[in-house]
Amino acid sequence: MTYVSTRGAWHDAPQPFRAILLEGLAPDGGLAVPAAYSRLSPTDLADLRPLSYPDLAQAILLRFATDIVPDDLHAIVRRTYTRDVFGSEEITPLRTLEPGLHLLALSNGPTLAFKDIALQLLGNLFEFVLRNEQRTLNILGATSGDTGSSAEYAMRGKERIAVFMLSPRGRMSAFQQAQMYALDDPNIHNIAIDGTFDDCQDLVKAIAGDPEFKRAHRLGAVNSINWARIAAQVVYYFKGYFAATTRDSERVSFAVPSGNFGNVLAGHVAKAMGLPIAQLIVATNENDVLDEFFHSGRYRPRGAAETHATSSPSMDISRASNFERFIYDMIGRDPAELRRLWRQLAERKEFDISGTAAWERVCESGFVSGRSTHADRIRTIRRIHETCGTLIDPHTADGIHVGCALRLADVPLVCLETALPVKFAATIREAVGFDAPMPPAYANLESKPQHFTPLPADATRVKAFITAHACTAP
Repeated sequence: MTYVSTRGAWHDAPQPFRAILLEGLAPDGGLAVPAAYSRLSPTDLADLRPLSYPDLAQAILLRFATDIVPDDLHAIVRRTYTRDVFGSEEITPLRTLEPGLHLLALSNGPTLAFKDIALQLLGNLFEFVLRNEQRTLNILGATSGDTGSSAEYAMRGKERIAVFMLSPRGRMSAFQQAQMYALDDPNIHNIAIDGTFDDCQDLVKAIAGDPEFKRAHRLGAVNSINWARIAAQVVYYFKGYFAATTRDSERVSFAVPSGNFGNVLAGHVAKAMGLPIAQLIVATNENDVLDEFFHSGRYRPRGAAETHATSSPSMDISRASNFERFIYDMIGRDPAELRRLWRQLAERKEFDISGTAAWERVCESGFVSGRSTHADRIRTIRRIHETCGTLIDPHTADGIHVGCALRLADVPLVCLETALPVKFAATIREAVGFDAPMPPAYANLESKPQHFTPLPADATRVKAFITAHACTAP
């Protein structure tokens, strides 16, 4: 498998996996995507069904990382997906809440969030490639809450890597903030930006879009724009499907809390590979840009003043980076049309594809969407706890609320868990009247000294900080 950019780069010379692994944006500002998706036959699906999680991951990832020797990839996968790291041999166990309604547990990694599934792998992939190529890497990322801590825990202490993580100051939960800021590893740099997550994301794009600075400081990406993260997330769609079904002819729907669109995009890729997915249900919170698009064809990101701070803060995102990859597929993988739409987005702050062939493809894609409010998530957390004996976090509650409203009759619904409820103490207390249990390893986390550098939303200031603290060869 080789890769091209959504905006046209590499189309005449598609890149191998290792070449795009350490990159953020493509040279033209686009995102790396497979030149073509790998298709699985019914026989392939049957062969995958009985595999353990590490073996399933190996089989799926070999289709994306065709330039890594299978024995090396096997070692990386085996080192990543272990009981010690994820708490069980299943890695992502499926829990049945009620007949036909399932929860795919994705939050048993070191930072108690689904992003550990991909980022633990990414850390080991980075280390392997950098060691073999005698290179260093400075990772620049933005987080609305969970990506930052998952990335930092995956990269902490690793040679040849430094992490510069931008987060919106005062817009994460206290637990999320403490997970990041309590780290004091010398290769981890937390930068608290005065602004929203979208401001942080815009800074990453602006800095990564400066080819001279990117080359001079060997910048790479760990956000969900990194294709390796999407590939790793594809695996648990297969795992969830096999766990919720007994026959390979059955269909399953997935409900996915959505912020930066990477999690649900992995479902889109799994479906493109041949997994029998009936629906991909996009759940938004009060920041409902994606819900508006899937109902109307109009994509209208909001400005910072219109982006609400909500009780599901990791979804407080207006401009979803991975949405570009989805639109690329919907417009027939035409980079010229993608560039036209994104120019229109820059000039008019929106685009509208309703009434076009692309919109017909969206309507046939299996994507549906809905919106969840604070009241909805409080009711859902309370209901699931009272009826199923399970405590869920507010983002997962958004997914269950929207998923149950839009699900198809007689089709199993798998809701993707995003984090453990302990990360959102105030909302859990409001919903059920008591605190979520605290894992012993995180006792007193919020009282530990916090290490971060406050900066304005100014690319020049962030570049200066990176320059002063960049990783150099050991």
